[in-house]
Amino acid sequence: MTSEDHNLRIFKILYIIKGILTLVFSIIPLLYIFFGIYLFQFHDKHDDDSTIGGAIVMTIGIVLFLFFVAMGILTLLTAKYLGEKRNYDFVFVMAIINCLTGILGIILGIFTIIELNKTNVKRLFGKPV
Repeated sequence: MTSEDHNLRIFKILYIIKGILTLVFSIIPLLYIFFGIYLFQFHDKHDDDSTIGGAIVMTIGIVLFLFFVAMGILTLLTAKYLGEKRNYDFVFVMAIINCLTGILGIILGIFTIIELNKTNVKRLFGKPV
């Protein structure tokens, strides 16, 4: 076992943790969806502001929910590919995208990019050096 292999295993574990956390946090936009449904359905039918507001809140909740679920699944796929040492480009792009998702994503993305740029790691993925 090489030290690069060991680092990739650590990154795999960190990506699994981040993916699970992202999927757990995808529950929060569900509250927006339910609140939007409440505003949209159960308020006075003559109040157009609450109907429009409910539709806007519900739309924001749906978009955020889908974004978090997609990011969680893609992050878990990144962990899988890191463990299998394949799809170098996918892992690299996901490391860059994770840099846009908060402090944990920034730290994980930067260290993953640094690790992926090492020649020994590129060889593990089968990339020409």
